[in-house]
Amino acid sequence: MADKCSEGLLNGAVPGERGKQDKSVKRGNWGNQIEFVLTSVGYAVGLGNVWRFPYLCYRNGGGAFMFPYFIMLVFCGIPLFFMELSFGQFASQGCLGVWRVSPMFKGVGYGMMVVSTYIGIYYNVVICIAFYYFFVSMTRVLPWTYCSNAWNTPDCTGVLDRNLSSRAALNLTLLNDTQKRTSPSEEYWRRYVLDLSDDIGNLGEVRLPLLGCLGVSWVVVFLCLIKGVKSSGKVVYFTATFPYVVLTILFVRGITLEGALTGIMYYLTPQWDKILDAKVWGDAASQIFYSLGCAWGGLITMASYNKFHNNCYRDSIIISITNCATSVYAGFVIFSILGFMANHLGVDVSNVADHGPGLAFVAYPEALTLLPISPLWSILFFFMLILLGLGTQFCLLETLVTAIVDEVGNEWIIRKKTFVTLGVAVAGFLLGVPLTTQAGIYWLLLMDNYAASFSLVVISCIMCVAIMYVYGHRNYFKDIEMMLGFPPPLFFQICWRFISPAIIFFILVFTVIQYQPISYNDYIYPTWAISIGFLMALSSVICIPIYAIYKVCRSEGDTLLERFKNATKASKDWGPALAEHRSGRYAPAFSPSTESHLEVQPLQPEKGRSEAAAASPMQGSNGSAHSQDSRL
Repeated sequence: MADKCSEGLLNGAVPGERGKQDKSVKRGNWGNQIEFVLTSVGYAVGLGNVWRFPYLCYRNGGGAFMFPYFIMLVFCGIPLFFMELSFGQFASQGCLGVWRVSPMFKGVGYGMMVVSTYIGIYYNVVICIAFYYFFVSMTRVLPWTYCSNAWNTPDCTGVLDRNLSSRAALNLTLLNDTQKRTSPSEEYWRRYVLDLSDDIGNLGEVRLPLLGCLGVSWVVVFLCLIKGVKSSGKVVYFTATFPYVVLTILFVRGITLEGALTGIMYYLTPQWDKILDAKVWGDAASQIFYSLGCAWGGLITMASYNKFHNNCYRDSIIISITNCATSVYAGFVIFSILGFMANHLGVDVSNVADHGPGLAFVAYPEALTLLPISPLWSILFFFMLILLGLGTQFCLLETLVTAIVDEVGNEWIIRKKTFVTLGVAVAGFLLGVPLTTQAGIYWLLLMDNYAASFSLVVISCIMCVAIMYVYGHRNYFKDIEMMLGFPPPLFFQICWRFISPAIIFFILVFTVIQYQPISYNDYIYPTWAISIGFLMALSSVICIPIYAIYKVCRSEGDTLLERFKNATKASKDWGPALAEHRSGRYAPAFSPSTESHLEVQPLQPEKGRSEAAAASPMQGSNGSAHSQDSRL
């Protein structure tokens, strides 16, 4: 009882009074605004910032790529980010509950859940591989340093294996056989860690070390989310900030190496002729879109735990710019080390540059073997990858858990939210087991390329249309003005209505035109596997028309047009969650006994309905009586 009283006082309440300080006592809020910003930064800044952006920048004109990249950030990235944050914060709902704004489009929320499920399954497998490399780095000599291991082949050529008297002889020899040589880090990755099979259909056996690390990663995620945002909000103080410490350590070490400047010049040297290439603009738009985590449902979910009057406009700009600055900064870290490696081998940087798993688990680890005290740098690098991955994984899991609790919404599931989190984590672990088999990397890349690609673009485009043209841009702008105290700037109004949807459509067209069947090194995926990939992509998009048809059929009306209008019209309980925020057109026209339902999705069981009913129904957030004039 004492704990309950103290918690009530922390929420700004006194006995017999309603909660103060713009907080949702039942649903819960972030401990403070820093927790939300750090969580969102951790969500947006992920593995792609380290292993995809630097390579895209290098391949698409170096410094010239920065121009279309930041253009897309300003006209598409930040506006979409602001839209999703404001959407979730206004209604204090997850990715399903927000669609009270236009119930027919609730399938968009289900599509977000499906996408988050796919990403959450394979993303944690990548984290588990980083865990594995982190653990095996705790040794005097990294296991992928030499070619004298049982898993190595005669083709293996390590940069430290040859004991030649002349550095030039080493460079010349490696220059001649660069294209033919197999590095010890690649053989360690393919032949030992993965024990890669020859086909996606040949699953082989489960790699027990990876399975154990997968269990560790899911346990870590569950423990950090055991109390929802109350616990994860504290964890992000470390997980969202320490990667920058590691990046800075690696950056300082990297730029002091011989050849580092060469690598950085490859990364940044502008090739202005490529700026007219449509592919460069398409890559820039796609990278901004996917990097910020738009249409995953995570941004809406995280913002739903904000206070109603939080300045999410400011937050969206800070988080978006931080995300992109991190990508640029990571490029210096990656290419300084790769430049050093290229200089050591006497080859071009393009021969050692890579992206994706190839960069994280082959190219960069091999470069680390050339450094003094290489296990230390390896531990730091993979610890950074783990933290970057966990920051995103927290939000993916919380998105699913919040959506489930939102949808069921009864007292039982609210009290058992920890068990819901546990159930989702166990299900994610079991679904990730096939990805730890000998063919697991094939399935992981298949999910990465299809489950979360063009479907995200479709979902985001439909969300823009539903809010701006079905619910109405004027209504939405008034909602934001009610929440923030000022309407969205004219620039964002124009972007939301015209520019951002046009760019999203451009990304979709670009994705279709540039489509190439997936491959992994020399392995070409069979047709049946690609078909499964397309089915995964469609499984999230198909939720939208299926639910729309269902909602139209269940809506009232004598004609199809009347049913359609009723299905798209905002429901009566759309609007701010707390009664003291429902003013103007949202002023409650309910009896006092029914007002308690306005505080939706209670996440704190100890704050029962009886307390809400006992409180004065017209009590404002500052403890004063709420005027009823707004009803008129």
